[in-house]
Amino acid sequence: MTDDPFENMLAQMDRAKEYADVDDGVFERLKHPERTLKVTLPVELDSGEVKVFEGYRCQFDSARGPFKGGVRYHPSVTQREVEALAGWMTWKTALVDLPYGGAKGGVICEPKDLTQNDLESLTRRYTEGIRRMIGPETDVPAPDMNTNSQTMAWMMDTYSMYEGHSVPQVVTGKPLEIGGTPGRVEATGRGVSIVTERLFEYLDRDLSGASVAIQGFGNVGSNAAKLLDEAGARIVATSDVTGAAYDPEGLDVSALDAHVTAGGLIDEYVAGDRRDVPIADGDGDRGDGWWDAPEMISNEELLTLDVDVLIPAAVEGVITADNVRELRASAIVEAANGPTTVAADEVLTERDVQVVPDILANAGGVIVSYLEWVQNAQEFSWPLETVNAELERRIGRAFDQTIEQYDAKDLPDLRTAAYTLALERTASAHEYRGLFP
Repeated sequence: MTDDPFENMLAQMDRAKEYADVDDGVFERLKHPERTLKVTLPVELDSGEVKVFEGYRCQFDSARGPFKGGVRYHPSVTQREVEALAGWMTWKTALVDLPYGGAKGGVICEPKDLTQNDLESLTRRYTEGIRRMIGPETDVPAPDMNTNSQTMAWMMDTYSMYEGHSVPQVVTGKPLEIGGTPGRVEATGRGVSIVTERLFEYLDRDLSGASVAIQGFGNVGSNAAKLLDEAGARIVATSDVTGAAYDPEGLDVSALDAHVTAGGLIDEYVAGDRRDVPIADGDGDRGDGWWDAPEMISNEELLTLDVDVLIPAAVEGVITADNVRELRASAIVEAANGPTTVAADEVLTERDVQVVPDILANAGGVIVSYLEWVQNAQEFSWPLETVNAELERRIGRAFDQTIEQYDAKDLPDLRTAAYTLALERTASAHEYRGLFP
């Protein structure tokens, strides 16, 4: 099986095809993105060097509405990856029943090597490069890997300068001060937490005390960890590029989050001196001034821990045919896009390991992006409680519909159930609209 993310997505579609009520001609259309733009981005850096970057924007399918999808900055960005991510976004928006099609953007760069001014210049140049493709009624970008609300503010400002007036709804994931919505930053992690709780209810298992390993402690992984920790789960491991902190008794998620939020890395946290932190044992606060540090393990070892649920929340393609037989998690909730290859999926299905697919598990971000876009269009803002309640309602409904499809059709796994729903909804839109000209 290929490790190409686009081929992986096509194989996932093909697995669902035999169960989905989709016309062959329409299905063929669904396998191809509508358009992909490659842009060349010369940027004068703070160092005085003029460096030429490459970027992409793929618009995959617009049958259900305007394109929607994030923009990522990463050295490994490729055209095929961007096209795969745009496809996954198409199925994700259809599954959670949003009036969107899928898109994705990316720039090949290493953000850690760029200053804040460099990132602003690069973002504005990229926005100008894709400006003719995007717009509040055509294509609405959002944050993704290594981009954030500041990135979206620069994109919005650049687009607005060309329009001659402020256009907040051209992007989502913005700062609150310029049209962002409360709850957007935490939305993907919150959705992962909600779906994990729903999975445990479906499996008739208790989340309280359940062991959870999360690969990736970025925005999504850290928010999922905090919310699952609050729900009573035991976060035994989490990781970043330096490796993973592991403690079978459970990590201090709030302390780790504070360390990472302040710019620290996980290996620094594990090696850090905590002798001023009182430690509690079964009899209460020992107060002996010593800290039992977590163990440092590799990202690969984290994937193979014997836990109740594994949450890959980093990059795609981490669960493969090479390591899947070493995985011991009872269930997997995919917070990252495309973390499991089709070859690995087949093994997990044979072993009856429940996998909540990415197009369902990480849909919280696009759901709240939609809510932000709607608020911008109405020039009206909602409180956090309304946003979170609507997120829970929409992702909960999508989970329930996926389970109903899984049980009613006796499908092999939850991914196939999710894809049959998404493909049928998108195909239905194509059939109603017809083929032009």
